[in-house]
Amino acid sequence: MNFICPRCQRGLIQITPNQLRCEKDALSFNQVDGIWRFLPPDRESYYSRFIADYEAVRRFEERGSLDSSYYRALPFYDLSGKFSAHWKIRATSFRALESNLTSSSYQKVLDMGAGNGWLSNRLSELGHHVMAVDLLVNPQDGLAAWRNYENRFTPIQSEFTHLPVADKSISIVIFNASFHYSENYEATLFEALRVLFQDGKIIIMDSPVYQDAKSGEQMVAERRSAFLSHYGFASDSIKSEDYLTYQRMDDLGEKLGIHWRHLRPFYGVRWAIRPILARLRGRREPAEFGLWIGTRRNQV
Repeated sequence: MNFICPRCQRGLIQITPNQLRCEKDALSFNQVDGIWRFLPPDRESYYSRFIADYEAVRRFEERGSLDSSYYRALPFYDLSGKFSAHWKIRATSFRALESNLTSSSYQKVLDMGAGNGWLSNRLSELGHHVMAVDLLVNPQDGLAAWRNYENRFTPIQSEFTHLPVADKSISIVIFNASFHYSENYEATLFEALRVLFQDGKIIIMDSPVYQDAKSGEQMVAERRSAFLSHYGFASDSIKSEDYLTYQRMDDLGEKLGIHWRHLRPFYGVRWAIRPILARLRGRREPAEFGLWIGTRRNQV
C-alpha cells in the first residue's frame, strides 16, 4: 500500500520498513505493533479525551477477551455471552452486507471504525484487501486485536476526514457502526468520495436512523444522562452528529451527488414490533439500523 500524508496528501518517503516521512510537513509516521499510526501530534491531542472516555466505558462493560477464539467467532457468536443481542444484529447486518458486495473476489476495502477488526477479518476471509481504520489501538477492543485473527489485513490509526490513502484507490468504504461518530457528515463523505474509484461504493452500516430528528436528540440526551450517572462523564468531548434521519441522508445525497439505497434486514419479530410498542407506551421512536449503500449519481 502506498500511503500519503494525511495532512498535505503528498507522497511519503520510506525511511525504514516501519517508518514513513512527509518532507513537506516534517512529520514521521510509524508502524508500531503492526499498526500504522497516522495521527499527527496535534490530532492525537485533540482525540485523547474522547479515546480515554470511550476506552473507559468499554472496559467497564468488559468488552473483549483474552481468548482469540472470541474474536474469530464474531459476529456470529458472542462467546463471552455478554452482548449476544448486540452481535445478533451485527451478524444480520453482515449477511446483508455480504450479499450486496460485488461478485469480484478482490476488492480494496476501507473498514472505517473497525474496532477490534472483526469485519476486516471476515472481509479478508472472503478474499478482499482490507484496511482497518480506527482511533483505538488497544488489544482488547481496538486495532491491536488484529493478532487474534488468521486472516491478514492492514490496521491504520487515522481519523475519518484525513485518510492516508491516495485519490481513487479504494473500491468500497464501509462505515462499520461508526458513521454517527463523525463530527461532520459532509466532510466525512467528501473524504470517502476522494479515495473511492469512480464506480466505488460507500456503505454505512448499523448507525442509528430516525424518522424524526427530535427522537434522535432525545436519544442523545438519554445517553448523556446515563453516562453521567454510570461513569461520571457524558462522553461528549467531541461533538459527533450522533444519529441519522432520512431527510439528512437525502440532503447529503443531493449536496454530494450520492444516490442512496437503504436496506432494512429482518432482525426478528421482537425487533420489528418495537416501533408499535413505543407508540403504545408513549415513548420516542426507537432507532432503525440497517445499511445505506451509496454510489455516485452518475453511476446509477
